[in-house]
Amino acid sequence: MIAGRLRWRETAAQAPAAQKMPSPKLILASFEFPAGTLVFTEAGSKKRASMLLVKGEGALAALDPGGLEPLDATLEQFHGALTRESHTLKRALTDPHLFSGIGNAYSDEILHAARLSPLKLTRSLPDDELARLYDATRATLTDWVDRLRRDLGGRFPEKVTAFRDEMAVHGRFKRPCPVCGSPVQRIVYASNECNYCARCQTGGRLLADRSLSRLLKDDWPKSIDDLA
Repeated sequence: MIAGRLRWRETAAQAPAAQKMPSPKLILASFEFPAGTLVFTEAGSKKRASMLLVKGEGALAALDPGGLEPLDATLEQFHGALTRESHTLKRALTDPHLFSGIGNAYSDEILHAARLSPLKLTRSLPDDELARLYDATRATLTDWVDRLRRDLGGRFPEKVTAFRDEMAVHGRFKRPCPVCGSPVQRIVYASNECNYCARCQTGGRLLADRSLSRLLKDDWPKSIDDLA
């Protein structure tokens, strides 16, 4: 559902003048209610949005990948989920089988707040770094839940995006880190990207991009200072 969206349109008598229905080409389904219409759209070209109809709590539970709810977890439970498999921190935080509701954007923000490299291995964290990551995860998610609720003011969430100007590193490639001012770096892989601050998170070391570092080889800069 990367490009899929749910959009609420009130009845004609209640709708603001500027509110319009999406283009029919984007609409996959619509659900009529007395107060308005819930429209399911997809703007992307890959057509990956889907909607499932299930009956009963058992059928619904079967769709749950089982990830830990980070805001309900103790430090010990968080550590258990994080180290269940040996992955990079970035991959572990975005795996819905390990953690629920974090995803690509907020994992970038969490790792920046924790001052940890996205490529550090989950089973290599000392106790102090584990505690920093746990605290940063809870603080970052709580902060963004509060921000989004405050911005919406009880309205239906119309603008659903993973890129927001208030974010520290996600989607801010080459823009200054709000902590140290260094340009934000990124690693691009498949259809995703990882954003980080080299000075705050990796001791100034630039993480190798799978495509660019192979292309540039010896010319690939090793440090954030090499970019100056």
